[in-house]
Amino acid sequence: MTAVRFGVVGTGMMGCEHLRNLLPMTDVVVTAVSDPNDEPLRWAELTLGDSWNGVVAFRDHRELFASGLVDAVVVASPNHTHRAVLDDVLATDVHVLVEKPMCTTVDDCKTVVAGAESRGAVTWVGLEYRYMPPIARLLESLRAGDIGNLKMLAIREHRFPFLVKVDNWNRFTRNTGGTLVEKCCHFFDLMNLAIGSRPARVYASGGQDVNHLDEVYGGERSDILDNAYVVIDYDNGVRAMLDLSMFAEGGRNEQEIVAVGDSGKLEAAVPGDGNLHLGRRADRSVTTIPVTAEEVGHVGFHHGASYVELRRFIDAIRGDGPVEVDTTAGLWSVVVGAAAHRSIDERRPVDVSEYGL
Repeated sequence: MTAVRFGVVGTGMMGCEHLRNLLPMTDVVVTAVSDPNDEPLRWAELTLGDSWNGVVAFRDHRELFASGLVDAVVVASPNHTHRAVLDDVLATDVHVLVEKPMCTTVDDCKTVVAGAESRGAVTWVGLEYRYMPPIARLLESLRAGDIGNLKMLAIREHRFPFLVKVDNWNRFTRNTGGTLVEKCCHFFDLMNLAIGSRPARVYASGGQDVNHLDEVYGGERSDILDNAYVVIDYDNGVRAMLDLSMFAEGGRNEQEIVAVGDSGKLEAAVPGDGNLHLGRRADRSVTTIPVTAEEVGHVGFHHGASYVELRRFIDAIRGDGPVEVDTTAGLWSVVVGAAAHRSIDERRPVDVSEYGL
């Protein structure tokens, strides 16, 4: 089988993480990388080791796309560059996986959706939380009807603050889309997927209360939100809630998910105990279901989920599987986050119809 030639645009933390996931795969080869900065290109070289030989490094992603060296690219550049990079790659026949969020604004996401519809190559959005073993098993149980009709879905993420990124770009809302877009689009995607309906209304409360308060860059103080509650009403009557704290490193789990149906409840956690817990109303019993993870070549930051996602992306490129996370999913994950920020800023419920959707 001919190896798929990969390029990576943006070789910072996540770009190098994608390189680590690609390295163990025997049916792909990394042929090119692109980054405007010296240090991230050096990180890519160190990550690839002996596999760096023959890799061409570009300063400009447009030169990479025009080089003829790649069949597929991973876009892992800063959030606020995604729209421009996607405009360029969607004008080619190169397959693309773009890291979350797809774009930082709803309008930019709409433009990308339209652009992706007009071409034959695969456009995939990197919402890898779908593939974390406990979460994937919970979604499977929901589809099987193990708790009857889903009525409520709650996700808690209590974690550490944002990491340091190149030029500290992630310290400002204008670059990230805001925390509820940058970080939480993963969770809104899971809600949209599990509930199987469109979000209709968003209520949120949040702020920047602990993290980065004394960080000033170029005379401007960081303005990135570090905690929030978000409640979403869906068209089908299901409700969902996000509880986010980014100054809660001391907990047992980083993420906890609880789905409640009319006949039972599902509980999963990451990292958790490696199990899914199924409770039934009829007899108040709780059954522990062991979670079997897919075999992966690199576990990495996301418990193997990024490796699984890349494998599914490659399957779609080869015509051996569907595009499981398309640009429409990317759009709706951003819509909820954008509406949540508007709700916080304007102190009111926000109807999704305000975005023309």
